[in-house]
Amino acid sequence: MTAAPAYGVVVPTVGRPSLAALLRTLAAQDGPAPAEVVVVDDRPLRADGPPPLALPGLPCPARVVRSGGRGPAAARNAGWRSVGAEWVAFLDDDVELPAGWAAGLAADLAAAGPDVAGVQGGIRVPLPRHRRPTDWERNTAGLEQAAWATADMAYRRAALAQVHGFDERFPRAYREDADLALRVRRAGWRLQRGRRHIVHPVRPADGTVSVRMQAGAASDALMRALHGPRWRAEAETGRGRFRWHVATVAAGVASAAAGLAGRPRAAALAGAAWAGLTAQFAARRIAPGPRPGQEGWTREWGHMALTSVVIPWAAVRHRLRGELTHRGAAPWPVPLRAVLLDRDGTLVHDVPYNGDPAKVRPVDGARVALDRLRAAELRLGLVTNQSGVARGLLDAEQVRAVNARVAAELGPFGAVEVCPHGPDDGCGCRKPGPLMVLRAAGTLGVAPHECAVVGDIGADVGAAIAAGARAALVPTPVTRPEEVAAAEVVAPDLAAAVDQLLAWAAGDGGPPSSPARRHDPPSPASPPDPSSPARRQVLPETSLRTGAAAGAAQAAASAGPQPAPPAGRGAQA
Repeated sequence: MTAAPAYGVVVPTVGRPSLAALLRTLAAQDGPAPAEVVVVDDRPLRADGPPPLALPGLPCPARVVRSGGRGPAAARNAGWRSVGAEWVAFLDDDVELPAGWAAGLAADLAAAGPDVAGVQGGIRVPLPRHRRPTDWERNTAGLEQAAWATADMAYRRAALAQVHGFDERFPRAYREDADLALRVRRAGWRLQRGRRHIVHPVRPADGTVSVRMQAGAASDALMRALHGPRWRAEAETGRGRFRWHVATVAAGVASAAAGLAGRPRAAALAGAAWAGLTAQFAARRIAPGPRPGQEGWTREWGHMALTSVVIPWAAVRHRLRGELTHRGAAPWPVPLRAVLLDRDGTLVHDVPYNGDPAKVRPVDGARVALDRLRAAELRLGLVTNQSGVARGLLDAEQVRAVNARVAAELGPFGAVEVCPHGPDDGCGCRKPGPLMVLRAAGTLGVAPHECAVVGDIGADVGAAIAAGARAALVPTPVTRPEEVAAAEVVAPDLAAAVDQLLAWAAGDGGPPSSPARRHDPPSPASPPDPSSPARRQVLPETSLRTGAAAGAAQAAASAGPQPAPPAGRGAQA
């Protein structure tokens, strides 16, 4: 059998207690260990937030990337862009790995042909034996039949790069995996099911969880906008009950309208239709659940009766919201709308811990480069680490004065974000943390995935990855070789970087390629070569790097306290 390729594991999490159980079962595996494990902490970054995640001992390198609470799609993107292995195995934080999982994954990956982009693991949901399952338990058990669910899904990194990963406009753990699978297959790859499996216990949930789940109807609207009316068939999802929900709501609205109009007979008929549809819905949900006399049956029946009244209205409301929000949605990735630039070494010559505006000297061509971006109506922001404040080498007023001089020399910035903390302060704003990028995007009125970050060291790239922005590295003599080798986009100067930024603003998502055109059927094109991107956009004097080494700079930048910075990296370090 072919030797198993290297793989990394990515686990998005919101800090559930179940994460510890997953990591324990991962550590207990006796098969080939992952090249690395990246746990993406997607809890919001707040000063009063919970402490950083602590990972248990694992038989491989492991680290935490913080993504700022932007949802599982964004967290998975931050994870796979941080991994350098050929394959990326996504696991949910509420699953457990049985003995033999790692060996099964290795066998599945070794058996994958060169045209296979992803291999799904089976999902087994333990259900109670002493009674019939509840509605929530049955909902979780439905994952056993789900196609391409990322509870256990391994993708080639090259395929993820080709389609630009998960669409971050899906805010919930719903439909983002189906959307990715559709785009990957339209790009010419195949997906297949493997022989391994995971165990997915049923999480505790309250009686109204089914109402909250209706928020996923907005994601259905996004799927239709992106993939056309036949998206369910192509994505291998069921029809659902949405049409019945529309009928139920229509009957309720008609009854109320007729009553207000003084038409009691019409109001009674419409009201009877609403009551009948609601009762039918409740009965369909109650029938497969606990029977009278079984544990918790009265509570379950009560929850079903109440939520069956509310669900149709919630589903229709969220669907309408989605239709309004996503009307005319562009393919992923969306065009660039804002550029966030590092200061020292990128826009101005680096003077370590500079507090003197007189020492500000723009790099050659910086004003022209920024004016080109402004002429294209791109919003500009400045994001800069200034640890000299924490070190006592300068104060906040000096930093403001230097930033003001930079703006006087290079033109205004719509957002300016400064991190005054030191390497050991544990803040979320210090690059490669994402918080400055997230704040700047909010100030500029754009989503993080509509931004690009331009900088000269791996921490700048790492901040972009963690925040979901695109990144362009403009190396200087102090840029480490591994940072250059790992960056997805490397430009020799700001002018070349701006060429790429303007291409992104025009809708060219690269590197390495744009998604397949919406609504087109899968083409019978030759399968992509998994050892390299399907297409590279190489600008004059610009190197684009998208291979398996991508992410190493982010890993190095986020690996904890670093040694004292070399000359020239001062204020950025």
